[in-house]
Amino acid sequence: MAVALPILGALGFNPTVLPTAILSTHTGGFGKNIYLDLSSEMEKIIAHWETVPLSFSAVYLGYLGKKPLDVLLSSIDELAADSFLLLDPVMGDHGKLYRGFDLDYVHQMQHLVQKADLITPNVTEAQLLLGKECTTGAISSTAAIDLVTELNEKYKNKQILLTGIPKTNGKIGIVGINTISQEIWQLETAKIGTNFFGTGDIFASVLLGALLHGNTLKAAAKIAMQFISNTIEKNMQFNRYDSRFGLDYSLELPVLLKQLN
Repeated sequence: MAVALPILGALGFNPTVLPTAILSTHTGGFGKNIYLDLSSEMEKIIAHWETVPLSFSAVYLGYLGKKPLDVLLSSIDELAADSFLLLDPVMGDHGKLYRGFDLDYVHQMQHLVQKADLITPNVTEAQLLLGKECTTGAISSTAAIDLVTELNEKYKNKQILLTGIPKTNGKIGIVGINTISQEIWQLETAKIGTNFFGTGDIFASVLLGALLHGNTLKAAAKIAMQFISNTIEKNMQFNRYDSRFGLDYSLELPVLLKQLN
């Protein structure tokens, strides 16, 4: 949320927040974080919105948590009735679940995924959604395409984007599919530096902004991928990085604004 709000706001949209939880930090690199569940407040917020009423051009879901996920499963049909639903099924990376998540959470996420127009899992999350054994390390283009194809066959989303793919050639890749045209395409970029926390949130926020500005999924993914690459390069150039704290994307935001507006 800390990433999505400023990026989408800068791109000309007026985000409305449905808070699911408050965390003292993210779940990697800072030890045991504090987690405050807001699922009971979510139900009250949604009930109030229904009296306004509010409608949304898009709904973007990321890191949730067990109880918030349960609330959304029972309310998303009404909340996103006429909206484009982008779901980043945040559950894990590098072959394992994030702390605090278990297989029950995966099973619930599998139900929520069925309701999305676009999902953006990484390799680990795709494997979890498919009930596969999670792997680590690089995968081939063929294996990545197979994952996207299996997701398409199982969940029937309109669009699927497999993100952050560690390629056997040392690059980072994306594989996308449009299930209406059945077009499958790939993008890749050089891997720069170390792993930065929060890049997935930045990517999804820029992706959604580009889509809402009328770009195709492939064009939007290319814009988001380039934004991440340029941001990492500038952070390293000016020595503005501690991977735990994520990226200072403000350095690249003016370029994005010019590109989309």
